[in-house]
Amino acid sequence: MNAAILERTEQAIEGLYRLAYNLWWTWNPKAQDVFKALSERKWRSSNHNATAVLLSLSRQELRARLCELEFLEWIESVIGEFDAYMAKEDTWYADHTGGINGRMIAYFSAEFGLHECLPIYSGGLGILAGDHTKSASDLGLPFIGVSLFYRNGYFQQMLSPDGWQHESYPLIDQKNSPAKLVTDENGNAITATVEIGHSIVSFHAYRLNVGRAVIYLLDTNRPENDLHYREITSRVYGGDSTTRVMQEIILGIGGVRFLRKLDRHPTVYHMNEGHSAFLTLELLREKLAEGRNKEEADEAVRRECVFTTHTPVPAGHDRFTPDLLDHLMLGFRKSLGLNHQELMAYGRERPDDDHETFCMTVLALRMSRTANGVSELHGRISREMWSQFYGKEDPADVPIGHITNGVHTLGWMAQRTRQFWHKHLGVKWIYYLKKEAIWKQVSDPELIPDEEIWALRYGLRRDLIEYVRRMVRHQFHRTGADFNAVQDSILNPDALTIGFGRRFATYKRAPMFFRDFNRVVDMINNTDRPVQLLFAGKAHPRDDMGKKFIQEIVGYGKNPALFGKVVFLENYDINVARHMISGVDVWLNTPRRPMEASGTSGMKIVIHGGLNLSIQDGWWREGFDGSNGWAIGEDAHSDDQEYQDEQDVLRLYELLEQQVIPDFYDRDEFGQPRKWIQRIRKSMETLIPRFNTDRMVSEYVSRYYDVNQ
Repeated sequence: MNAAILERTEQAIEGLYRLAYNLWWTWNPKAQDVFKALSERKWRSSNHNATAVLLSLSRQELRARLCELEFLEWIESVIGEFDAYMAKEDTWYADHTGGINGRMIAYFSAEFGLHECLPIYSGGLGILAGDHTKSASDLGLPFIGVSLFYRNGYFQQMLSPDGWQHESYPLIDQKNSPAKLVTDENGNAITATVEIGHSIVSFHAYRLNVGRAVIYLLDTNRPENDLHYREITSRVYGGDSTTRVMQEIILGIGGVRFLRKLDRHPTVYHMNEGHSAFLTLELLREKLAEGRNKEEADEAVRRECVFTTHTPVPAGHDRFTPDLLDHLMLGFRKSLGLNHQELMAYGRERPDDDHETFCMTVLALRMSRTANGVSELHGRISREMWSQFYGKEDPADVPIGHITNGVHTLGWMAQRTRQFWHKHLGVKWIYYLKKEAIWKQVSDPELIPDEEIWALRYGLRRDLIEYVRRMVRHQFHRTGADFNAVQDSILNPDALTIGFGRRFATYKRAPMFFRDFNRVVDMINNTDRPVQLLFAGKAHPRDDMGKKFIQEIVGYGKNPALFGKVVFLENYDINVARHMISGVDVWLNTPRRPMEASGTSGMKIVIHGGLNLSIQDGWWREGFDGSNGWAIGEDAHSDDQEYQDEQDVLRLYELLEQQVIPDFYDRDEFGQPRKWIQRIRKSMETLIPRFNTDRMVSEYVSRYYDVNQ
């Protein structure tokens, strides 16, 4: 080996390590292909973990394989793309704000859904936080995330033969994860402490690089802590109310203290839901310690804090009893110089009501300069919900706005789809996701012929079905069933494919589709116009009704009349979701309005040519224009839930039978469903530039992150 090749090889190896420890690779297919090529077996067995792949290879093997010049050049090109991304200075943020100028955004969230290899998320809140972070990186924001390192993560779902959900909590292999321990110059873990009850609890943190952004994950699993304190951060939303308060103390108070250990002083603290609201009290403690009086300190905290609420029902907000809070926060309260009543007042709608619990949302609202919901309707519902707290007779006067959620489009895009857009829009389209002019081109059949859109849809549907058959094979084998005899009957590549994937919370009404079973059987088994449904989702471990919903749908899938046409996939995660949202023709969403604050799963299908069939709740009531999908029911709802359920299911059946199914199967002499493809075009043109996190984060910057507001 000559010296020049040897030097290039060593530089490439160092570049691979930089790349593996930065989750930029999670939204760059070329980088993913590199790690898959290094060890396809490890790539699959590690749930697509680039760090685990790289650490499974010796330096000797890497040097040898990189001697293949073509392979070396390919890896160098990917590393070069990554390094250019990281070094880019003319970012959107720099262009629109004049640069950093000392500003820094700290984004606190109880969960971050970034990739399937790091299961420290449970649902939509975490996915939103992960997508927010990725777009913050793409746009060039000075951005720090703070959360907890759940070493047991969220549970793995397994279904018994009768369809009942069971949970297991495998330990995350931290040594092979992309999260690195935060250490000082001597290699020792940097630690901080919080007071919980009469104890001092220590914690360290792991650093996750997400493009240009950084997330710190706090962990109490330290030898100096008592065993029950080590377990605080073990599971996502694990344990009882006591555990929840302790997690939120670590997240909020501990998060601020750890940032101070790193000499980080953000100018904006963004609380993603109320779980982290204790951070406002730690900021208050700091400002009181500086010598400010209570009123001045309160106002100073408010200037730094913004709050996003995601919960449209009162019961969904964390509330803790006075006794519990007094027990767990006694030491911290004393450091604030407050008595019990004064502390409780921060979290009470009626500060003088001794019987009222402490609400984390109230604390966040009271100590923030701005607050927002996550869709227009949710903003309206939130203003109504909190009008008494603000002392406003007219909810319109309540100072809660809204920024509608989005998705990180590149992170959810199938490789087949990315190649499609590269071909038709050029390679630079990824920098203009929120530019409406770019997506107006989709309406031009000369630029993108109908036949190519339909070919994309067929290819993606085939990819999904192949994936589903592999997954169902594993499910069959675990229960001892014979899959080989039935594998070709699991889904039909020519059939209209409807997807439903989300948390199995009861308000999402997953089994609603089957309310008129005989009508559904006739619809699904129409030989000329068949329909098939793919379900996936987890119920909270303590939600038996949600588990019954899963069991019910699994039972439908085992019915001889529906076998192979109604399929439930186990262990819903980002990877399962990625396959579903790219391959289904229609995304079904049936929440009981107005309980879906925003929802984002339906946004992810649009870039792939999927269409939405949804209740007019959350984001869809803003996105639906009559030509870009279908709305179930009106832009209104009844307080009579049984009546509303009946009306919604009747409207769903009517839409399917009179519009959705006919449009999908109405083909011309060339085999093209022209009306269906036109609806795809309208969906792409109207929805892609609006419902993405580039647009969402840019709105947060202009409306809420500007400290001069």
